[in-house]
Amino acid sequence: MEVMFSIWTAVILGIAPLLGLLLWWWNDIWYSVPEIRRCLASGTKLPPGYMGIPFLGEMLSFLWYFKIARHPDDYINSKRRKYGDGVGLYRTHLFGSPSIIVYSPYANKFVLQDANNFSPGWPSNEIVGRTSLVAVDGDSHTRVRSYVLRATNQPDSLRSITLAIQPRVTTALQSWAKKGRITLFKEAKKVTFENIGKYFASFEPGPVLDNLDELFKGLVKGFRATPINLPGTTYHHALKCRKKVMAIFREELEKRKKSECYESTSLAIMWAFYYIAKYPDVLRKLQEEHLPISKKLNGDFITYEEISSCKYTRKVVEEIIRLANVAPCVFRTAKKDVHYKGYKIPKDWKVICWVRYVHTEPENFEDPMCFNPDRWDEQPKSGTHLVFGGGTRICAGNKLARLQVAVLLHHLVVGYRWELVNPNAKINYLPNPKPVDEVEIIISRI
Repeated sequence: MEVMFSIWTAVILGIAPLLGLLLWWWNDIWYSVPEIRRCLASGTKLPPGYMGIPFLGEMLSFLWYFKIARHPDDYINSKRRKYGDGVGLYRTHLFGSPSIIVYSPYANKFVLQDANNFSPGWPSNEIVGRTSLVAVDGDSHTRVRSYVLRATNQPDSLRSITLAIQPRVTTALQSWAKKGRITLFKEAKKVTFENIGKYFASFEPGPVLDNLDELFKGLVKGFRATPINLPGTTYHHALKCRKKVMAIFREELEKRKKSECYESTSLAIMWAFYYIAKYPDVLRKLQEEHLPISKKLNGDFITYEEISSCKYTRKVVEEIIRLANVAPCVFRTAKKDVHYKGYKIPKDWKVICWVRYVHTEPENFEDPMCFNPDRWDEQPKSGTHLVFGGGTRICAGNKLARLQVAVLLHHLVVGYRWELVNPNAKINYLPNPKPVDEVEIIISRI
C-alpha cells in the first residue's frame, strides 16, 4: 500500500509541473506552432511575444497594468524590455483572439493606411452593430462614411453645428455654477449627449434621452471586454444594452423618420477642465485670446470662423485630445497573410494598433505626460498623432469633437472660474482614462 502511494505521489508530482507548462504554453503551441511551420516555407517569422494561457491569453497581464498597477504604458514597456524593440510588432492573445500588437509609429501607419490587407477588427462588432461605421468595410464603409462626413466635417455643417450646440453649452455652464460643486464627467456627458441627440436625431432632453445615456454607458463598457456572452459578464450586459438602444431608436424613428448617432467628447471636455485647472498659464493665454472676441460679440454666440481663428485654442484642444487618449487601441483584422520587414501577420489574426503608446513615448513627444500646448507649434513626427486613428478609417467626427471642445472653452474661460476638489486623484484607465472622482470641481461665475 505504501509502495503504491509512493508511486502515485511520484507520478502526480512529476505530471503536475508538465501540466502547468502545457497550460502556460498552450496558446503558443495551439496558435504559433502551425504558423511557424508556414513561416519557414516563406522565409519569414512570427513577431516575438507570448500568447498566454488557454482562452484568457494575456488578459490577466493586461488587466494588471491597466487596472491594478495603473501603469498602462508599462504593458508595452515590459515587452520592449523582454523582446527588444525590433520593428514594432509583438504576438499575443487578447480580447479572445490571437493578435499582433503594433506599437511603433511606422508599423501603425503601415497597418492603418492599408485598407486592402486589413479590415475593421473591432473585438465586439455585435455590440457596435455590423452595419456601424467602425465595422463595415469596402464600398459600404465609403458610403456610410460619406454620410457622416457631410453631416459633421464640412464647413457648412460645422458653421451650423457651432451655433446649434451653444444654447445647451451656455445653459449647462450656468446650471453648474448655480450648483457650485459638480462631477464634471457626468455633467459633460449629459450636455454632450443632449447636443448630439438633438442635432442628429431630434431627441429633446427628457426620460428617453436619459435612458439612452445609461444604456450607452453599459454599451461602451463592453467595447473592450473579453467577448464572453454569459450572464453577469460585461460583454453580455453590453449586448443587452444594445438591444434596448435599438428598440428605442426603432420606436422613435417610426414616430419621426429621423436618424441616429459619442462618449469621447465628454471625456475630452472633462480633461479640459482638469488640465486647465492645473495649468493657470494656459488659462491666462486662453483668456487673452477669447476676451477680445467675447467683448466684440456683445452677448452673441461665437461663429465657426471666429473659433477657427483662435490659434492658441487649437493647440490646447490638440494637447487635451493627445493626453486624454480616449481610444488606447485601434483594431484591425488581417484579410490575408501580410509580411512586414521580415515578420508575418497571419491571416484572420487581430491586429491591435496600440495608439496610446505613440502619444506617451518620450521619443515621440518631449516630456510626454506634461500638458504643453506649445508643443503644437511644430507638426508632430509622422505617425505619432493617432488619436482619431488613421488612413481611410480616421474618425469621421474628428472635426466635430475638436469643435465642441473649442466652443466650450470659449464660454468657460471668459465667464467662469473653477478648481479641482481632488487635484491628486488616482486615474482609472478602463474602459477609458479618467480620474477616480471623474473630475469633481467647484465652479462659479466670474
